[in-house]
Amino acid sequence: MTLRERLDKLEPRERRLLTILLGFLAVGVLLLVPIGLASVASSKRTENQEMRDLLQSIYEASGKVNERKAQRDALLARYARPAPPLAGFIEDAAKQQGLAAAESQDRPDVPHGKKYTERVTVVKMHRIGMLGLAKMLERVESSGHPVAVTRLNIKPRAGEPDSYEVELGISAFDRKGDPQPASPAPAAAPAGDVEEEEL
Repeated sequence: MTLRERLDKLEPRERRLLTILLGFLAVGVLLLVPIGLASVASSKRTENQEMRDLLQSIYEASGKVNERKAQRDALLARYARPAPPLAGFIEDAAKQQGLAAAESQDRPDVPHGKKYTERVTVVKMHRIGMLGLAKMLERVESSGHPVAVTRLNIKPRAGEPDSYEVELGISAFDRKGDPQPASPAPAAAPAGDVEEEEL
């Protein structure tokens, strides 16, 4: 029996109910398809926005990483050129401004962590003019070496205009090299030679 024959055998009431049911199904399909497509599109749009945000944060982070790497490289380049002995360095900077250092005193080195040490030299200068001192300090700071003025004590001299007693502390920061891997000791080395190497 075909579908047409089965429909013909139905009573009018059953046909009406079947028509209403088919109408509901058709309306449901017509409504569900656009709603389903809209929800799929919305979820895809959300995923795409999340991907865009993630890519944007990666681009921003990569810029920050490059900036930090450039700062680190500049810092390592500055420490690659160690400062000369401070007493002579200060003396040269003072002579270029027509000043003279009366006495200088080196302080013990101060370790800063595992990779850096600080060398400090304190210099006393007498009858110094403020302009010469300022230019000397500017020269020290802009020398390109890892040095800094860490102490500055200025006392005016009584009865003399633009004349000062100056106590100046300059620090140089040295970076220790990265530890080299230890080479294996020769097997036939005498015991006395090994002790001398360790010292």
